[in-house]
Amino acid sequence: MNSRSIPGAGTAGGSGRMKGRTVAAKRSGQATTENPSYLRTGEVADILYVSPKTVSRWAKEGKLPFMKTLGGHHRYPEAEIRELANQLREEATA
Repeated sequence: MNSRSIPGAGTAGGSGRMKGRTVAAKRSGQATTENPSYLRTGEVADILYVSPKTVSRWAKEGKLPFMKTLGGHHRYPEAEIRELANQLREEATA
């Protein structure tokens, strides 16, 4: 049996891709110098002491840097978010 007789194999519908496969962002505990780590919306909300909806709104307004995964989820660069959190803490105590 060749690949042409298997439904979806080698055709435009199958095209060899695996359904649901996305590029995974690294979790915060796996930081490396080559690949920056990214945080999920809930993790950013915990760091900044706001709700996840506020984080999403700030990202949409351009106030927070983010990237989108292939699945459409936002991921935020950990280093930049932590730097922002430190700046906000410094301003609050000054």
